[in-house]
Amino acid sequence: MSFAKEFKEFAVKGNVMDLAVGVIIGGAFGKIVDSTIHDLVMPLVGRVVGNVDFSNLFVPLAEVPAGTEATLAAVKAAGVPVFAYGNFLTIAVNFLILAWIIFLMVKAMNRLRRQEAAAPAAPPAPPEDVVLLREIRDSLKTGR
Repeated sequence: MSFAKEFKEFAVKGNVMDLAVGVIIGGAFGKIVDSTIHDLVMPLVGRVVGNVDFSNLFVPLAEVPAGTEATLAAVKAAGVPVFAYGNFLTIAVNFLILAWIIFLMVKAMNRLRRQEAAAPAAPPAPPEDVVLLREIRDSLKTGR
């Protein structure tokens, strides 16, 4: 089998297309979760712990030049290396929420699969000759 033919066979399989759709939807879903964290969750958490802006939680690893604003962006722009743990906290919360949502989705899918497997399937219709033989049997029993 040629390389091109083998690649075409691989690329057109349903699993590859399903994966591509999953990656695209996952990317869009990741943006929704990221916005939820940055715009909704972290401001509330910051408010609860005392108006802390998590994006500006950092420790400078060198001397900060005098007159530099005490924000992460300003310190980075001044060329000072920083230990930006606030950004890490935000991303960690983002990951935990995304993992929780995926866990709930997988749990729901597993429940649906179990219900599908447990539901009794309707017996298949008997073949036509069996139906005819049963009718003959029943008519002989009744004496018609």
